[in-house]
Amino acid sequence: MVPAPAVQAVPVTMERNDFVMKVAFICVHNSCRSQIAEALGKRFAADVFESYSAGTELKDRINPDAVHLMKQLYGIDMEQSQRPKLLQELPPVDVVVTMGCNVECPYLPCRRREDWGLPDPTGKNDEEFLAVIRAIEGKITELAKSLESTDQQDR
Repeated sequence: MVPAPAVQAVPVTMERNDFVMKVAFICVHNSCRSQIAEALGKRFAADVFESYSAGTELKDRINPDAVHLMKQLYGIDMEQSQRPKLLQELPPVDVVVTMGCNVECPYLPCRRREDWGLPDPTGKNDEEFLAVIRAIEGKITELAKSLESTDQQDR
């Protein structure tokens, strides 16, 4: 009997219609920055990549200040569409983005890895929180453009 060939977790070349990249935003507790990134990725880059978030430890809920400000700024109710998750709950991903938590994340297989080095706004005033949210929005846009150009080069 001939053994079945090994299955690759990530296709190398496929048409965009058949394959959408998966991006995981990782932070320690998956309660603030990574949740914001997942929500903004879904809002601003869903045509380029699927957004996921997870943490190395678990909080019981998403940061209430993040929930409030995301509703106020974007009309996104993260409590309705998201929840804190552990790394083990992620599907196989193409891109791993760490938020800058100064923590060593366990190895997640991926094709691309980056660290955004964002400060944790938990417990800070709204102005500092908004600065982090805006920074994440900008980085989501940059990531989408970068992945689009990579996709164009791969074709």
